[in-house]
Formats: sequence, structure tokens, C-alpha cells
Amino acid sequence: MKYVISLLIVFLISCSSSTSDEPNVSHDSDEWQIWAYSKAAPDFIGEFATIVGGDGKVIREGSNGWTCTATLEMPEGGFETPQHGNTLCADEEGFKWAEAYMTGGKPKMKRDAYIWMLNGDMGEDNMKSSFYGGDHDKAKMMGHFIESGPHLMLMPKDTKTIENFPTDFTSGAPYQMFKGTPYAHLMIPVEGYYEFQPDSNPLN
Repeated sequence: MKYVISLLIVFLISCSSSTSDEPNVSHDSDEWQIWAYSKAAPDFIGEFATIVGGDGKVIREGSNGWTCTATLEMPEGGFETPQHGNTLCADEEGFKWAEAYMTGGKPKMKRDAYIWMLNGDMGEDNMKSSFYGGDHDKAKMMGHFIESGPHLMLMPKDTKTIENFPTDFTSGAPYQMFKGTPYAHLMIPVEGYYEFQPDSNPLN
């Protein structure tokens, strides 16, 4: 029995390390970027997704219609951690939303889209995007700045479908970000969401 338990422990440890161990290479290398960006989604998506590097070039072709990449400019030597790149994984419809958000256009999608950000992000004003006048320091003073841990986002084709969701991110439940704008979307916290902002955790 002890032998069986020992084998089980070894098996679980090996599974964990094989999916989570960071490669000991430069953070601007293709190997590190593939590891980091694919971790933005569950492995059953990330392992088969296309990976776009910090220079905008495809460094791994995928097979499932999803793409994982960083959304911040990569510094010399690469990102310190996957979180520092605001890494995400999305499908074609998700990137239609992202492109509109980055360029100031109105998202035009065939359907709702989901975007994974299991590495978390570097923080944002929950009420007004820093792209469009939001101020992180003011948001912190007003209590509506959130540095998110792992989460899933629902990007609605029609923002009216989520307008009744609250904007409170301290309950642990799904909440609305950028309410009242064309970029309103639903934030869906998962385990570890308050890792970077523990004061907002309802358990504290």
C-alpha cells in the first residue's frame, strides 16, 4: 500500500512539474515565450494554440483556432513574469474585440467571445480604461483599481446583455468592467484571482 501511495505521489508531482515548471532560458527566447503565453489558458487550449511572440511574429503554429500572446510591449530581455506581459489567449472573435479596444473602434463580432488570462494582469481602473483617460493612481484612491489574478473574460457582442451585472470586484462573483462603454465586458474570477491584490479578497 505504501508503495502504491508513493507511486501516486511521484505521478502527481511529475504531472505538476511538467505543466508548470518554468524553462531556465532567456525570457525573450521562443521557448520561454511559448511556455509563458500558453499558460494564459488551460492546458487543453494553450498546448494547441498558436503563439505570437513579442515581435508580433508567429513562433509556434497552432491547430485549435486559438492564439496566445502578450499585449504589452516586451522589454529588452523579455518580461519578468508571464503576468508582466498581460498575456492572453483568444479565438478569432476575441481578437476582433481586442483589436477594436486597442484602436478605439467599436467591437463587431459574430457572437460573444471568451478571453483567458490565467496569468493575471498588471492592473486596471475598473471603471475607465487607461487607454481612454483612466488614471491608475486616481482609481486606487477611489477604490476601483484591480490587479487581477487568474480570470476568464466574457466579451459580449451586445453589451446590454451584461448591463445588470455589478461592478464590485470584491465579492468573488463575476463582475462588469468598463461599464457604460463599448468595451464593457464580464470578468470571471477563478482560483487565485486575488493573488496580487489580497485586500480585495472577500475572505480577508
